[in-house]
Amino acid sequence: MDALDELRPWQEGLRAQFPLITANPDVAYLDSAATSQKPQAVLDAVLTYLTTGNANAARGTYPWANRTTSRIELARDRLRRFLDDPAPERSGVHFLSGTTEGLRAVARDWLVPHLRGGDEIIVPFADHAANNAPWIEAADLLCRQGITIGVRAMPYDSAHDYDIGRLAAMVSDRTRLIAATHVHHVYGNDMNVHRLRAAVGPSIPICLDAAQGVGHLPLSTAATDVDFVVFSGHKAMALPGTGAIWARNERGPAFAPAGWNGSPNTSGIVSLAAALDWLDAAGVARIARWNTGLAARLTDGLRTLSSFEVLGCQSSLAADAPVQQREGIVAFRHRSIGSNDLGFILAARGLMVRADGHCQGGQGEKTASVRVSLHVYNTADEVDRLLTVLVELDHD
Repeated sequence: MDALDELRPWQEGLRAQFPLITANPDVAYLDSAATSQKPQAVLDAVLTYLTTGNANAARGTYPWANRTTSRIELARDRLRRFLDDPAPERSGVHFLSGTTEGLRAVARDWLVPHLRGGDEIIVPFADHAANNAPWIEAADLLCRQGITIGVRAMPYDSAHDYDIGRLAAMVSDRTRLIAATHVHHVYGNDMNVHRLRAAVGPSIPICLDAAQGVGHLPLSTAATDVDFVVFSGHKAMALPGTGAIWARNERGPAFAPAGWNGSPNTSGIVSLAAALDWLDAAGVARIARWNTGLAARLTDGLRTLSSFEVLGCQSSLAADAPVQQREGIVAFRHRSIGSNDLGFILAARGLMVRADGHCQGGQGEKTASVRVSLHVYNTADEVDRLLTVLVELDHD
């Protein structure tokens, strides 16, 4: 019995909890890396909050306002537990709109003030642009102040993983930050960030873009020893416009957003706390096994189709490959049909995928591709439906 067969009864029970999925049985939603669907428990939590005690936080002394303030503080603690925070008494949790805003806040409000001329940062230029642009913007801001820093490119190996040996050789006593990614948004591979700390030493802060990791596979800040985890709630079963920065606050100054903080997205924060409860109850490790199994089923089928090119490590395409499988994300191209056209063809068959450049960084893929991104509400039958269409196109 493979992982999909073993987990199918569990998965069927979870799939039934997604109203939009169950209401559209003829549609396969395969774009969860862009945004995830929401389980009924999250929708109920938001509706209950909005209909029984909606108020602004930290702006009033009446019961609804006090309860909302308490909800936000409890959500901070909930996120610390979800991330296996080893020292919650020192860490900070800051809610904002999503990963992009969060990475910009770390760059602007935390990094810029304590950099000096000649300092260096290391940036993953083949990852998502949101984990590139903020660091370049920080360097440009410093340059306008007459301060020049080095922005060095994170090295990769032939499997599109970080090259830990070369990274270790790059680090110097002027390295002030390592920016990294938990799961690659195009290649789908876990970037094995648990190896970074040993490679870069005990004192250099590491900022982790976890947009494709939180809610998809376990992430322990105790085990990885990173200093920032930044993610978007809408990719982790919560509402859009919700995200968070978790800051360890042990290396360098404690993180605090600059300027005046406006009204928080209270309903979004309520949804995020409910989503973390749901994910823990479902079991994130089992979700990861399910998503990886579906991705392996897809790559195993794609590797037999000569008209298609799968992006990323070619050694991991077989379902029984001994190397790391994709974490629920598979990107591919047809050798003669443009990716946007292929996206329209699949949409006409009820298969919702993303087809474009996927916001790649400057050293990433230059040509558009189709990205299939899976989550726990997807099924093996949906993957097989997709493969059936791709087989037809392979024969054309």
